[in-house]
Amino acid sequence: MTLKVRHKEMMDLEEIKRFLNSTNSLEFRAFSREERYKWIERILKAYKYLKLGKKEKGILRAYMMKITGISSSQLTRLIWKFRQTGEVKFEEWRRHRFPRHYTYEDISLLARVDETHERLSGPATKEIIRREYELFGKEEYQRLRNISVSHLYNLRKSFTYRNQTTFFQKTRANSVKIGERKRPKPEGRPGYLRVDTVHQGDKEGKKGVYHINTICEVTQWEIVGCAERINERYLLPVLEDILEQYPFQIKGFHADNGSEYINKIVANLLNKMLIELTKTRPRKTNDNALVESKNGSIIRKHMGYAHIPQSMAQLINKFYKEYFNVYLNYHRPCGFATIKVDSKGKERKKYDSYMTPYEKLKSIPNVKDYLKVGISLEMLDEIAYKESDVEFALKMQTAKDKLFKEIINSEKMSFNNRLNKSISCSSLD
Repeated sequence: MTLKVRHKEMMDLEEIKRFLNSTNSLEFRAFSREERYKWIERILKAYKYLKLGKKEKGILRAYMMKITGISSSQLTRLIWKFRQTGEVKFEEWRRHRFPRHYTYEDISLLARVDETHERLSGPATKEIIRREYELFGKEEYQRLRNISVSHLYNLRKSFTYRNQTTFFQKTRANSVKIGERKRPKPEGRPGYLRVDTVHQGDKEGKKGVYHINTICEVTQWEIVGCAERINERYLLPVLEDILEQYPFQIKGFHADNGSEYINKIVANLLNKMLIELTKTRPRKTNDNALVESKNGSIIRKHMGYAHIPQSMAQLINKFYKEYFNVYLNYHRPCGFATIKVDSKGKERKKYDSYMTPYEKLKSIPNVKDYLKVGISLEMLDEIAYKESDVEFALKMQTAKDKLFKEIINSEKMSFNNRLNKSISCSSLD
């Protein structure tokens, strides 16, 4: 039930007290906030609340709370407002807004400057505005002359600016959030690989094979593979085979930002093997310098620069696995640097130690902890010392000569087939 309370005449405080005692079980609500505030203001003025004693104020407060249904804390705030201003006024809440400094004319002026100069960078545009005011005396630039670069970009996003300008921007490449940009820190532990791709030239619009070069940063253990193409269909089996050939556990896989390695398929393969994928940082040319130097001193030196057809990828991969990788890791010494820090704090490298990658692996403390399950040093010793370095190098060179003869024969057969096809087509004409 809703009751509407009206006061035709004022009650004294004793009558208010009896009214409160007789309506303990009743609850009153005002219709609106405006009506509540007007009624409270009327009661405060009529009973001269500010001049009453503490006991009388308490009775009047209880009466106002009973009729309006507001809380004690809210009534205290309203009485405080009445004490300050002499009225209890309803005020709508408004969100705080910073005062507007730049007018629509300023934004239009900025849009005109950007249209004229083909939208330069923020600092360059700010300098133009400063020159227009200080150097050429254009008064309309007075407010804009002190604008910050960040707020200049804010004005460019405003509706007023966008409504007056048409600006076309090149599509920006999406940053691929696969792999972390950092330099691996192996701290003397094997298993942190650097990876790169070497393309074996084009010929008559046809691509050559792709060499996949991987090398361990600590031991310089190098495994090379060959893929017909660098899409997932051809690259993944080669990568799996390369990782399988390493005798120790692989912990890191560091590549440049090429899409052949920085993609979800390669990332999933490495995640399954618990291998961390990292990629080269911008403006850090030395991040992948080790494998890039091996591209020249190993791949290009032995395989050359001439075009090799993609159809020869499997033969090359077989040569790598059976001869070339064994030669690189067990019979070809590499230089290892000793790093010294001079008085100025600059690091200086001196390549004073030469040994094969396998000898470097054996020199690592607790090396057995890093080997794969089922691999032992005795098994690796049997491979390393079965033949001398010169003997195995001769065997590798013989296998390489045989490989290149097959490549040349394949090229001759391909040329003859094209020649015969062209002759047959001309005879038909």
